[in-house]
Amino acid sequence: MRLLAGTEAVMHPDKFTIVSIDRSEEEKARSLMEELGVFSSVTFERSEVSLIVETEAWERLREGFTRYEEEGPYALITFDIVLELSIVGYLAAFSARLAEAGVSIYALSTFLRDHVLVKAEDSERAMKVLQGFIAECRDALSQG
Repeated sequence: MRLLAGTEAVMHPDKFTIVSIDRSEEEKARSLMEELGVFSSVTFERSEVSLIVETEAWERLREGFTRYEEEGPYALITFDIVLELSIVGYLAAFSARLAEAGVSIYALSTFLRDHVLVKAEDSERAMKVLQGFIAECRDALSQG
């Protein structure tokens, strides 16, 4: 409860696109890593390369790829609290509340923080849900 209450949900000002690139274009994806902005993610796995990149940047870079799928725009929400990797259930608590509100998420965890991408049209609703939940956790902590 203390971790949930100590969280700040922060929405990034830019919109993001989630991209799947065919493994045959892996080298192009690797070269992109130097050009990506403040928040971006590149994941290499067996059958694809996944990117999370600012929509504006992807619009410039997409012409360099021939085989890709894209979804967006998405809003990026960061749970601004440093978490130890041993924490259990933290993101599950937030994702359950968003699911109850009908907000689909694309979850992403980094070494220190968790993030979710939500469809841009759901971003304001998602922030209200998250901020309300955090406030509930703070109230419960102060009462108990």
